[in-house]
Amino acid sequence: MDALPQALERLTALLGRLPGVGERSAQRLALHILSQPPAYAESLSHALAGLHAGVGFCQQCHHLATARLCVVCGDPRRDARTICVVEGIADLLAIERSGEFHGHYHVLGGVLSPLRGIGPRDLRIDDLLGRLATDSVEEVILATSISVEGEATASYLHGLLRGRAVRTSRIASGVPQGTDLQYLDHGTLSRALKARQTLS
Repeated sequence: MDALPQALERLTALLGRLPGVGERSAQRLALHILSQPPAYAESLSHALAGLHAGVGFCQQCHHLATARLCVVCGDPRRDARTICVVEGIADLLAIERSGEFHGHYHVLGGVLSPLRGIGPRDLRIDDLLGRLATDSVEEVILATSISVEGEATASYLHGLLRGRAVRTSRIASGVPQGTDLQYLDHGTLSRALKARQTLS
C-alpha cells in the first residue's frame, strides 16, 4: 500500500500523540479533517495556534484562567475556607459538574509516583502549604483518585497537614478503586463529597 501524503502523515502522527488516540483513530481524525472544507482546517489551526496565548493558569489554584485568578478563585460567593485538592484540571471540572462543592480548589498537577520519577517537588504541594499559611482555610478535602498513587499522595499530604489548625478530610471510598474522578457520574461524585471522612 502506498504511503500517505507527507502532510497527512505529519497530522496523523501529531494527533496520535494525544492521550487515548491510537494510530487508527489518529488516521481517521486526519482523514475527517481532510474531508472538510479548507476553512475548517484553517479555523482549527488558528484555534491551536492561539491556545497558549489565550489560556493561562490561575496564580492561586492553578486552574485554567484568562486573568490572574480563575473564575472559581475570583468568585466572592465561593467558600474560601474550604480547599479541595485534586490531581488535575479534569478532576476539578468533574467535581464542578457535580454541583456539590462550593469552595476553592488546588490543582496538584499529578500524583506521587516514584516509579515514574515524580516526587513531592514535582507537584504543587509547596503552593498549597503557602495558601494555608496566608488564607483562613478551615478544611482541606483530599480528592485524589482512589488508586495506589492517589492514596499515597493523600497519605503524604495528610502527614504534612497533621498538627496544623485545619481539618483534613478524604473523599468517601464509595468511589471505585482505580477510577479517575473525571470518568465518574455526577451522582457518585456528589455522594463522595457529602460522605467525606475527617482524617485523624
